[in-house]
Amino acid sequence: MPIRTNRGRTAVYRRLWGWPLRSPRHLVTSIVGVFVVVTTISVVIPNAIKPPPRGGAAGTTSTVTTGSSGGNQVGVLPTATSTALPTKAQSPTAAPSSAPVNSNAAAVATAWVDAFSRFEPGKTTKEQWLDGLDRWTADEVFPRLQSVEPANVPVVLDKTVRTIKSFTDSAEFEAKLEEGKLIVTVAKLPEGWVVTDWTKVG
Repeated sequence: MPIRTNRGRTAVYRRLWGWPLRSPRHLVTSIVGVFVVVTTISVVIPNAIKPPPRGGAAGTTSTVTTGSSGGNQVGVLPTATSTALPTKAQSPTAAPSSAPVNSNAAAVATAWVDAFSRFEPGKTTKEQWLDGLDRWTADEVFPRLQSVEPANVPVVLDKTVRTIKSFTDSAEFEAKLEEGKLIVTVAKLPEGWVVTDWTKVG
């Protein structure tokens, strides 16, 4: 019959807690029981939460046998082909070597400098000045010319250009200005030799 009163429950609890103290034998039995319970819990719980071993069932080892034949058979991996690796890094691309100045490159530079210096305020319009430079200038850099104010172009004293550097596909020339020098770069593009850059030095 279940115990429904607090007095009855208290009496039952008192008997349970007092049982180990009734005799030394009861005390030893209680200690041994507690030790067994704690030991069982400390062994069972870690094994229960331990993750299963990877790579298949525990205690089994899978092996793959590789053969020297082709890799079309089931379970056979293709034989790896060893490739010799370079022991030294390749040197970077060498700088372009010098070459005799191309006559077409020099002619383009001369014509461009001449057209560049042919602006006369009050007589020449900007459109006429640009038309004179158009055929000698690369399409990629022509918009830069359109942003130049011709009236501010420095005076060219000597329109005869002098070669500074010359390579197979490009060259640099200079023309003497009233103040400083005009450096003109000419390159060989699919459309031919054209001016790709210019700058005032000094």
